[in-house]
Amino acid sequence: MDTLISNVTAVTMNEKMEVLFGAYIGIENGKIVSISKNAPEEAPATILDGTGMVAIPGLVNAHTHLATTALRFYLDDLSLAEALEQQLQKEDKMDSRAAQAAAKLAIAECLRFGVTSVSDLYYYPEATAQAVADTGIKANIALSAYRYIDENEDFDFDTDEQCRELVRLTEKWNGYENGRIRIDAGIHAEYTSNHLLWEALSAYAQEAGLRMQLHLSQSQDEADSCLDRTGLSQAELLSCHRLFAVPATATGCACMTEADRKLLGKRKVSAVATPIASAKQGLPVTPITDCVKAGMNVALGTGGCVEGGNLDMLEVTRAAALSVRSQTKQADALPAPAALMMATVCGARAQGRGEECGMLKAGMDADIALVDFTAPHLMPCHNVLSGLVFGAKGGDVAMTMVRGQVLYQNGKFPTIDLGEVVQELTAYAIPRLFDDSKN
Repeated sequence: MDTLISNVTAVTMNEKMEVLFGAYIGIENGKIVSISKNAPEEAPATILDGTGMVAIPGLVNAHTHLATTALRFYLDDLSLAEALEQQLQKEDKMDSRAAQAAAKLAIAECLRFGVTSVSDLYYYPEATAQAVADTGIKANIALSAYRYIDENEDFDFDTDEQCRELVRLTEKWNGYENGRIRIDAGIHAEYTSNHLLWEALSAYAQEAGLRMQLHLSQSQDEADSCLDRTGLSQAELLSCHRLFAVPATATGCACMTEADRKLLGKRKVSAVATPIASAKQGLPVTPITDCVKAGMNVALGTGGCVEGGNLDMLEVTRAAALSVRSQTKQADALPAPAALMMATVCGARAQGRGEECGMLKAGMDADIALVDFTAPHLMPCHNVLSGLVFGAKGGDVAMTMVRGQVLYQNGKFPTIDLGEVVQELTAYAIPRLFDDSKN
């Protein structure tokens, strides 16, 4: 046995939602091989003392834009239109080198907060993939494709630059290290592209066995505009053009009808709620229980740092539970186990990783976070799951491992030279984006 986590409270998130006190978690070759209240007979190579700790499946951030750490707090308190205009100006100045440095900083933040897998929908996916490869985290990476293709244009998937970039990305990175990196197809949104692109991407995704990522119905104006232009809702329009012919994760889903949600439920589309990023931007928050009732898998995400401020998924999990209780005016709506499930099990399902992670269970990848429950704000603990959702913060995470490899522990990042990342950001990325004399 490679590693044994001893004397830990294990929140398994398994089918029985078992919480095991004084548990032992055995890890070998990157997999959980045992989880029991009895110490194994085999002596492990390494013992991690879990006294006072709660072990949880690594959190899954099902929607983010890692490289926007470079823009953190820059666009706060602006209107949506002003923020978008200024964000686009800065993103036009970004390059792969700047994006890779910003993505590495974001990955360090994710690991610090117990996140073991992310879904990234952004630009410079090659740079993001390299950052993920270097650091050891898991990721589903999608190019946020956008452009209107004129009906009279001689469009060819094989020569279109964004389509070619997806193909190059897929051929190089999809399935990297036994699926640690997966490539998804992606569009930014319905209103920034059209059916020729949707159909081409969907056809390629079907052929290559990829999933799909997109933003969908994040505002009422967005939803109304599509209905006025086409006579169809966004969900109906995209479905007609086979965007959901492959498993998809749709971030937002805040301004849809019940019929839309049922349609997406039948198409096996996962909704991703980003309650903090949405609220911070003045956007409506995903009606989580309505999506669940319609048959949708619902996961959670932070959005990018430029939107939500940070990548703390425990904070997002708490916000999701609070948003549902506020919307329904019911104090027992979305109980803690359900909220935590969205951040683990449902997130893994949204990524197509439901068979490999999301639970502490023999045979699953050892994607584990240890949360320190000896902090004053977590004592006394009468209910561990409630403590995780309503009391714990990302800063309470003491250790994060992916496939049995410790990637964060007590302030140290074994696979990330944080000083080097900060130097690259301050000496290159930030001046490139913000110093007009450098461009």
